[in-house]
Amino acid sequence: MPRTDDDLEQIRRAYAERLRVSGRLKSSALVEALARVPRERFLGPGPWQIVSPGAPPAGFKYTATPDANPKHLYADVLVAIDASRGLNNGQPSGLASWIDALDLRSGERVIHIGCGTGYYTAILADIVGPTGRVIAVDIDVQLAHRARTNLAGYNHVEVWYGDDVPFEPGSADAVFVNAGVTHPLPGWLDVLALGGRLLIPLTATGPDGFSTGGMFLLVRSRAGFAVRCVSGVAIYSCIGARDADLNLELWRRRGTERQVRSFRRDAHEPDTTCWLHTPNGCFSTLFLGTSA
Repeated sequence: MPRTDDDLEQIRRAYAERLRVSGRLKSSALVEALARVPRERFLGPGPWQIVSPGAPPAGFKYTATPDANPKHLYADVLVAIDASRGLNNGQPSGLASWIDALDLRSGERVIHIGCGTGYYTAILADIVGPTGRVIAVDIDVQLAHRARTNLAGYNHVEVWYGDDVPFEPGSADAVFVNAGVTHPLPGWLDVLALGGRLLIPLTATGPDGFSTGGMFLLVRSRAGFAVRCVSGVAIYSCIGARDADLNLELWRRRGTERQVRSFRRDAHEPDTTCWLHTPNGCFSTLFLGTSA
């Protein structure tokens, strides 16, 4: 029997509801976006290469779907966007839980760093709606081109290529960095309006180039940046936001990510409350509003 649009709508709805439960998602708008956005639109024609269950983070092993039926994409699986480079569309449960932590609302302005082919950018765009704005950025020209094509129907989305994006201070309510870094860039911090949120994976990279660490949420207030570790993370590295010395420090700090409470941009001497000093500020165990 041929597949119908109604079949896919039901499959997407079931997928979204499974993620709601498994990811303990609080945002109904996020669940609705997962149920609406067609993942197949962002992954090219099938059959697709899906990462085999239990495969190690580096050196992925892929299994082809039995056919080009999009139903195979509505599971909690990594799907290749460029198998030759081991690049994948991220695992829905992880990405959904991180997006949920951003607490996005209709009309907000979002920047998505490391947008890949645009699927999760489309999820962000669906959440903030046509009165919002999403800027998607990727340093890989091929991925940025694919994302621009895939997102062409979203009038409130722009796709940019490169690592020197001219963000205006205070022009974003949320920034989602979807690649591992050792430190935040000044532009990601400065672009946030009051109440703005920066979601950033601070990671240490091993010899295989894959990086692991913690996904941190920074929230801007007049007093500074409150911080919490949302979850662990295993992710590819972000070109242009890695430092060898900080990579080593993060490697040493594995397992202590949940000690971080704030991000300080004031000048101060290192002390026992300093979890990680970066060129652009210090991740600290102090609660926001306290002093060393």
